[in-house]
Amino acid sequence: MHIRALTRGPPLCELTMTTSRNDIYAREVVMARVGHLIRRKQREIERITRILRSFFDPSQVQAPEPGQIKRIILIGTYARRSWYEDSRTIDFSDYEFWIVVNHPLFTDERCWQHARDVIRRELGDRCAVDLEIYSKSDIRVAKAERDTFILDRIEAGITLYRVSRDAPLGARDGGRSRP
Repeated sequence: MHIRALTRGPPLCELTMTTSRNDIYAREVVMARVGHLIRRKQREIERITRILRSFFDPSQVQAPEPGQIKRIILIGTYARRSWYEDSRTIDFSDYEFWIVVNHPLFTDERCWQHARDVIRRELGDRCAVDLEIYSKSDIRVAKAERDTFILDRIEAGITLYRVSRDAPLGARDGGRSRP
């Protein structure tokens, strides 16, 4: 994995990734879900999704069940197809990801700090990434209370990963491989 700056204008985030032969996760699946975006943005979103899945660290908290990401959703301007990028003013849309986990304890920042650090290190300041972490119970409460803020964003968002339909990151180690 390396980041290279494009030669025109201010540095842009460009990712090149190699995948392991044992990796049965098809990055093209995530990229197809954001097919309305340019290829560079598709690759960035796929890479962020992979980092979130790989570096989620549920061992940082004690919980009554093993930690699991249930869903990763892209919301905001990239999901609404209204993103912008102005290379003259270095003004651009942020990536906004909502992550749903199986237990409220896994919303703790300690579970996500390593993933945030890797994203910051690999994407730099040029690609701002906002993460919101919710538990399944948070979503159930939002549905019961008809919380339109949460429900509208989930409905308008693009599900990049869902545990019930998507392949694990690595076959040989139960999805715990590091990219």
